Amino acid sequence: MSAQEESAMHAGLSELELRILDFEASWWRYAGAKEAAIKELFELSAARYYQLLNDLIDRDDALSASPMLVKRLRRLREARMNTRIAH
Repeated sequence: MSAQEESAMHAGLSELELRILDFEASWWRYAGAKEAAIKELFELSAARYYQLLNDLIDRDDALSASPMLVKRLRRLREARMNTRIAH
């Protein structure tokens, strides 16, 4: 078991939540490839996956389990929200 998995288990994250964080740590060149992988690996629609991810990165236990990743995802979300507000 990796240190991140052990940390996440102690933080109260489910197996699915841990898999989502691990998946988000990967980089994707094309959004379509990522969405296809989401459907294949998680058996979720992209919309549902992103709902779960959005809720997950707001949680302190996710921040404790993977602080750098969660902070990066929060910054990206905030930048997208600011862009939408500006237009």
